[in-house]
Amino acid sequence: MKISGNTVFIPGGTSGIGLGLARRLRDAGNTVVVAGRRVDLLAEIARDEPGIESILLDTTDPAAVVSVSREVQHRWPETNVVIAMAGVMRFEDVRTPGFLETAETTVTTNLLGPIRLLAAWTGFLQSRPGAAFVTVSSGLASVPLPATPTYNATKAAIHSISESVRVQLAPTGVQVIELVPPAVRTTLLGQQDDPSAMPLDEYLDETMALLEAQPDAHEILVERVRFLRDAEAEGRYDDVLAMLSGRH
Repeated sequence: MKISGNTVFIPGGTSGIGLGLARRLRDAGNTVVVAGRRVDLLAEIARDEPGIESILLDTTDPAAVVSVSREVQHRWPETNVVIAMAGVMRFEDVRTPGFLETAETTVTTNLLGPIRLLAAWTGFLQSRPGAAFVTVSSGLASVPLPATPTYNATKAAIHSISESVRVQLAPTGVQVIELVPPAVRTTLLGQQDDPSAMPLDEYLDETMALLEAQPDAHEILVERVRFLRDAEAEGRYDDVLAMLSGRH
C-alpha cells in the first residue's frame, strides 16, 4: 500500500485508532472518508477536521453496509483503500445471564461487519489501481485476555480470514493488510488512561512508519505487540496467559 495519493474509506473511523489513522492519512496526502454510527462524532469531524469527509454507517446493519458502500463508491469513485476499523470490546462472564447478548453483539460487529464490508467492496476494489483492504485484528488473537473471550475469538478469526483472503485476492491485485494493535490508550475497554497500554500517538507513529517502509507488507506489527504475537513461538504462551488471566 502506498502511503499517499489514495482515497481511503474507514468504517469505524470516528474515534480512537480509526480517527487517528484518518488524520495521519489525510496529512500524508490522501482523501479520507470516515464512517460511524454516532451522529455527534460525525458532526464533530465535519466541524473540526478539514479534509476528512464523513458518512453515517452502522456496520451491524447488513443492508446499510451495502447501501452506504454503494454511496461511497458513487460519491468517491477513486476509493482504493478500505480499512475495516469498527469494533467493540466488552468484558464477559459466561456465568452471568448477559453473556450471550454481549457475545452476539461482539461477533456481529467485529466479525460479520468486516466480512460484509469485504463482500461489498471486493468487486469494486479490483477495478482500482493500488487497491488494499485493511483488516484490524489484535495481539489478543495470539494470546487471549480471559476477561474478553468473544473479542479474542473474533480477532483470531479476523487474522485467519485475512490470511485466506490475501491468497484469494492476490491474482486480482488487491492487497490485504492486517493491522495487529497491542493495547492502545483509547476508550476501547476504558484504556485511555492505562499506563500499560501504548500511547495512541506512538502507535500511530510506528504504524505509519511501517506502512511507508513496507508497502508490500501483509501485517503491520508494532514492536509492542510482539510480546503477545510471538509468545507461543518463543515458549512464553503459558506465562503470558497467566499474566493476562489476572487482569480485569
